[in-house]
Amino acid sequence: MSKITEAQEILRTLGLPPAQCNEMSALTLLALCNIKEDDIWNDSTRQSLGVTKGVMSFVKEAYNKEYAPNTRETFRRQVLHQFVQARIADYNPDNPSLSVNSPNAHYAISMEVLHVVKTFNSPQWAESFEHFISSVGELSEVYLKAREINQIPVKLASGEVLKLSAGKHNEVQAAIVEQFAPRFTNGGILLYLGDTAKKDLYLDEKTLKELGIPIDQHSKLPDVIIYDKSRNWLFLIEAVTSHGPVTPKRIVELEEFLKDCKAGKVYVTAFPDFSEFKKHSAQIAWDTEVWLMEVPDHMIHFNGDRFIGPRIP
Repeated sequence: MSKITEAQEILRTLGLPPAQCNEMSALTLLALCNIKEDDIWNDSTRQSLGVTKGVMSFVKEAYNKEYAPNTRETFRRQVLHQFVQARIADYNPDNPSLSVNSPNAHYAISMEVLHVVKTFNSPQWAESFEHFISSVGELSEVYLKAREINQIPVKLASGEVLKLSAGKHNEVQAAIVEQFAPRFTNGGILLYLGDTAKKDLYLDEKTLKELGIPIDQHSKLPDVIIYDKSRNWLFLIEAVTSHGPVTPKRIVELEEFLKDCKAGKVYVTAFPDFSEFKKHSAQIAWDTEVWLMEVPDHMIHFNGDRFIGPRIP
């Protein structure tokens, strides 16, 4: 194996997430250990390196891999930060009092990992990395637990609880299900709920099919779909925190997509607050509704002659 491949194997074995086992991460590990292609891992040494004149210069000279200057932040934020969290590297070991933004910031392989990598491809390898993991833990497991802790619970009318990944967009989606639906959908049932991490977190495939809604093109579905059976109204709701309100273009797309659905269609754009709403107000289509999470009891109707109801073509 090449040294880059070996470095990736070391990172995977030490429990780094897949995103930190790529080529850039492998090259960073090699730089911190001062290992060139023809060296053996037992030759690893600890040296403090900055990002540009240290890690990136080593990578260019030793492996002929030249990264653009603006990738400095990628090395720092997507590799070295995680190395420090995983105890792979120490931050500013020569001068811990340096400020966060100091131009003299530097990194060095931790002593624990230095002892581990020196045993790679030797009979002591399994024992050394197992000891490291048992004492430090795997960063991938830490990240997984953090994601689980930060998930947003969403309670459905049935009592079932779904968990959305963390983020403002999903906070709005949770509010749609828990606050908008009980107030405005007349006991409507949730048919679809997306997630920024999992597109179709909740999908009532049977009812969607019965309504004539194609379910093999999830990318065209709005963020949330709720069905009011008693009025035969279908609420098509987009949650907006940065982009994606119900625009005239989006109406045309959804009308074509739902051409076989005979239910009355109520288009709703949901925002977290007035501030976000004002950014997008000029784009919102007429004959649609706007709902704000910060004032859940009220609606803004983009039409003058009637309140909430199916859009009339």
